[in-house]
Formats: sequence, structure tokens, C-alpha cells
Amino acid sequence: MKPVPLISAILLLFSLTIGLYALQFGRQRYSYSMGPMVPSEFYWTRLQYTSSYAGGSSFGYRRFAGSWSRDYPKADNDCLIALRRLTRINSPSPLNVADLDSDHIFDYPWIYAVDVNTWTFTDEEAKRLHDYLLKGGFLMVDDFHGTDDWEHFMAGMRMVLPDRPVEDLKDEDEIYHVLYDINEKFQIPSEVYVNTGRTYEKDGYVPKWRAIRDDHGRIMVAICANMHLGDAWEWADDPNYPEKFSGLAFRIVLNYITYAMHH
Repeated sequence: MKPVPLISAILLLFSLTIGLYALQFGRQRYSYSMGPMVPSEFYWTRLQYTSSYAGGSSFGYRRFAGSWSRDYPKADNDCLIALRRLTRINSPSPLNVADLDSDHIFDYPWIYAVDVNTWTFTDEEAKRLHDYLLKGGFLMVDDFHGTDDWEHFMAGMRMVLPDRPVEDLKDEDEIYHVLYDINEKFQIPSEVYVNTGRTYEKDGYVPKWRAIRDDHGRIMVAICANMHLGDAWEWADDPNYPEKFSGLAFRIVLNYITYAMHH
């Protein structure tokens, strides 16, 4: 091959590579402008914690970009937009992050946590989360998969609620009918589904809709295991991600928020 055609071919290949990279990863560039905190009935709140276990390694990582902030802020903001459009819950404040090292967590009725197979707590943090839940707080956990992740999630949960049983939620439970009647649930996958058609990760083949209740039967912890609702919210505007997954994910979280605000 002559030098000029060869150079042209290399430049074309390079351009295609850059284009594919931008197509695949460029979407992740998302700008969210924080507005002022104003009095609200509801604050969308992400739980900030220290990660000590991830993939078999000990990181002790807590700052932004740690496991706790996965899919943040786009997934959270998409949910907040849906909440404002589809319910009458007053929620004008922007996204919020609650750190377990502060009593400010008690200011918020509902918190969302992800990658909870990596979380760990000091004794003080575990007690603070324990008190928050028993005083009426609600915790939704999401995005952890398979047997090993479950064991690590429960290791942290047992520091918080050592004697509380975990139960599988039934279709007729109030939480699935408080806003939308959700009579059919299925596994909600991450955006990896778009390229693989696979709904599961690791050995998390079966979705687990579970909960922990207080002494009065109120759900304190709503558990979405072997699923990734955060990705379903984040990718809802992508035509390649099926609407049936994002639609169910939005209905689930809006029911969970409505339930928490009424209990």
C-alpha cells in the first residue's frame, strides 16, 4: 500500500474509533446544577458511606466518586423530575446527600443507597442509622447482585438492625398499591442489557424484592437485590434501553416514596 492511502486509512480508523468511544461513553457527561435548598415536604436524599469492600479489596473510600455515588446525579435527578410531575408531594429542593457521620440524616424521611455490598459502618454510624430507621426513616437499597454481594450487604445491615428478619414482599403488599397498582414485577437490569440482552449480574439470576419492618409492620428498609433501578432511571431517555424496565423502575420508586411519606 502506498504511503498516502495508508495514512488516510489510519486516520479513518482513528476517527471511527473516536466516534465509537464518544457514542459509548460521551453520554456519561451530564451536568447538574444545584439550586438552593428550600423548605420541602420531601428531599431526594442519597446516602453517603465509607466503602471497605469492593471486588475483594479494602478501599476505605468515602469521598465523591466512591461506591455510594454511582449513577449520581443523573439517576437521582430523573427520579426527582418524575416525582414532581406524577405526584403531589412537594419537592422543590434539589438533590441532597446525607452523610452517616452527621445527625442531619434525621432531617430527611427517605434515603437511597446503592452498591450496598461495599458499605461499612463505625459503631456510631450504625447506631445513627438504626435510630433513624426506628424513628420513622425509610431506606431504599439498590444495585447489588448475587450471593457474595448479599452476604456483604447483610454484614452491614446486621450492624444496624441485628435482630430484624428480612422478608420477601408479596404482590399484594400495601407498598405496591399505595400509588400505582403494581401487580407484575420482573428483573430490572443495568444498561449492560442494551449490548448483552442479559438481565442479571454475577449469580443474581432471580430478582429479590425484600424488606425489613419495624414492630408495627411498617417497612423501614426496602431491598432491591439482583437489580439496578438506578440505571433504569438514568437510561430512561435512551431509546435502546427498553421502556418496560424504566417504566417499572419509576413506578416502584414512586410507590416507595409515597409509602414512606404516609408511614
